[in-house]
Amino acid sequence: MKNVGLIAKNEFRLLVKGMRFRVFCVLALILILLSAIGGHTSYQSIKRERQLAQQEVRSSWLNQEEKNPHAAAHYGTFVYRPKSILSFFDYGVDTYVGNSIFLEAHRQNDSKFSVASESSSNIRFGEMSLAFILQVLIPLMIIFLGFNLVTQEKEGKTLRLVLSQGIALREVAWGKILGLFTAIIILVLPTLLVLIFVGKLNIDLDGQKDFYQRLTLISLFYFLYFFLISAISIYVSSISKSSRDALLSLLGLWIMICLLIPKVSANLGVSLNEAPSAFEFRQAIAKDEENGIDGHNPYDKRFERLKDSILLAYKAKAVEELPINFNAVAMQEGEKYSSMIYNKHFNNLKQAYQKQNLVSAYASLINPYLAVRNISMALSGTDMLNTIEFDRQAEVYRFRMVEFLNNYLRDFSLTGQWDKKVGKDIYKSIPDFQFQAITVSTVLKNSLIAVLSFIIWIGIIFILVSRLNDQKNI
Repeated sequence: MKNVGLIAKNEFRLLVKGMRFRVFCVLALILILLSAIGGHTSYQSIKRERQLAQQEVRSSWLNQEEKNPHAAAHYGTFVYRPKSILSFFDYGVDTYVGNSIFLEAHRQNDSKFSVASESSSNIRFGEMSLAFILQVLIPLMIIFLGFNLVTQEKEGKTLRLVLSQGIALREVAWGKILGLFTAIIILVLPTLLVLIFVGKLNIDLDGQKDFYQRLTLISLFYFLYFFLISAISIYVSSISKSSRDALLSLLGLWIMICLLIPKVSANLGVSLNEAPSAFEFRQAIAKDEENGIDGHNPYDKRFERLKDSILLAYKAKAVEELPINFNAVAMQEGEKYSSMIYNKHFNNLKQAYQKQNLVSAYASLINPYLAVRNISMALSGTDMLNTIEFDRQAEVYRFRMVEFLNNYLRDFSLTGQWDKKVGKDIYKSIPDFQFQAITVSTVLKNSLIAVLSFIIWIGIIFILVSRLNDQKNI
């Protein structure tokens, strides 16, 4: 262990003094600052736009003219998906999913108006976020720093001299891994400082109780990722005959884990779990609305059964004799039924998307890049599960809004009294929409595959390095 520490200390000193490391530090710092400024500016702009839009639609809802409560439900309102504080760090799927939903009676709408739909075609080439730099570019820098740390000693005939002193090749490898990893921590330290600074600034403005908990976990998983890339680089250097072979092998591996496997897994997920087109989706909903969710329960029979049950409950012979508004009761029952239909089809659609993403999740078991990407998006609140949770909470809010208005109409008017109106006091009784983000514990529970991937890869690295053969690999 003493030998490992000495080698690590010496390797770290040589690396940070080298011109290659200094160039990478300057390049990384420039990229980090530019990405941080761009990400924070975009975050503040989008957040402000959505907050103003939410305030405007809330004001429009409160100040609408007096009308029948069910008409107010049809008037509807919008809800906007808030930006999470860490979305400036990892954009995730935020750019490609809708940011607002129109809420109205009898119809469940999906999210609309994504940033990508309003941007130029250049967005297809991706966005330079801080997370992208850490996930893709820093590993490339690690490769260029570490590919020849062992092979140069083989080529210089110094490795045999080191091994002849009773030091094992695995000790040399571990020392160089720790030295390289420590240097990389110095390289990425500005990113952590930027996250703390910008995050603290946004916490003061917005407030997010679990920000530091999320930031700690993000830092932990990225450090594990860098450790794995450092270890892989040194291991490949240890088993390669020349620096050229090591570099080519590592660049091929980088292309595979950062470019090929993510693309292949995404395409495979779509192929195996094809989602219906927008036309097919709406056609299926229309069919269920017309024929019943099981195809054997048309609306007129349901209506008659409802009317008979209400008349029996109130011991009345006609709906005009009821002390409540039967039209409101029927509309609320229709709302329950239509919600059941929409929930069925939206859940099927979301399950298809989740199954598509599950292919990439399982692919992370063989690809640490996918593991860190998935858990980074989840902790930043920009993954698909957060989007699905926003849609779910918006639907719960929509149903409760319509239910409240229908029930109010039921109790304050009689059947056929469509001219009865309500005003601002009733509109104000419905609170504004407040999105509750997925908790950190739930994020970790949903990211077990990614966590397992890190555990597996660390185990593999320890086994591979510990089995390095002194005679075979020199």
